[in-house]
Amino acid sequence: MTTPHPDAQPAPIRVLVLVGRGRYEDPWHDHAATSHRLALLLAGLEVDGRPADVVVRSTFPDALDDLADVDLLVINAGTAWPGFREASIGPDDAAWAPFHARLDAWARAGGRILAVHQSANTFDDAPAWEQLLGGRWVSGESMHPPIGDATATLAAGAHPITEGLGQVDAFDERYCFLRVAPSSQVLGWVPDDDGNRHPVVWVTEAHGGRTVYSGLGHDVRSYDSPSHTELLLRAATWLLS
Repeated sequence: MTTPHPDAQPAPIRVLVLVGRGRYEDPWHDHAATSHRLALLLAGLEVDGRPADVVVRSTFPDALDDLADVDLLVINAGTAWPGFREASIGPDDAAWAPFHARLDAWARAGGRILAVHQSANTFDDAPAWEQLLGGRWVSGESMHPPIGDATATLAAGAHPITEGLGQVDAFDERYCFLRVAPSSQVLGWVPDDDGNRHPVVWVTEAHGGRTVYSGLGHDVRSYDSPSHTELLLRAATWLLS
């Protein structure tokens, strides 16, 4: 039996931030800029004495080939530009199938996922993504009022992620009418312009892993909010605990 050296450093937490590109990017979101902010935020994370080692990578069919070595997968991707797939740009569905199969198997085997904003509207070529996420943006039903000052009310005392946080105030979009699985535990809501509450933050473990979804994070201004970044750090810490 090998005894660890007393000065040995704990293995770092491997965090992979997956950035929407090609069929998973859109005209409305600067995924590169927001992913950069996510990476900077999570680089300061430490859980049980283990520091974070953050890698940022665009969505390519081979982007998850080393997923088995990842502790936390952060999804910041969207839907394709209008006409992108119709123009047969980039790899086809068959070429992407191993990517989605790898993600599905890893997540169901206990993988930890933090998904933000437009991730509710990504991977529409992989129906199982909705199960891993615990919900979905539904074309023709889901929407958001114009971007502006937004407040997400958080569930008090319901979960370690939201305990004592109260609310998130950010300049952001308010996603409304998302389809949320009954098995998901909703932790945050935003109002529409009529004052009706809509789920925007939730957790799910129904698939065998752990996922936290936050509908916040339209652009970098949202990441200027201390309460938003605190929510994300709490989410990452819980996912890795």
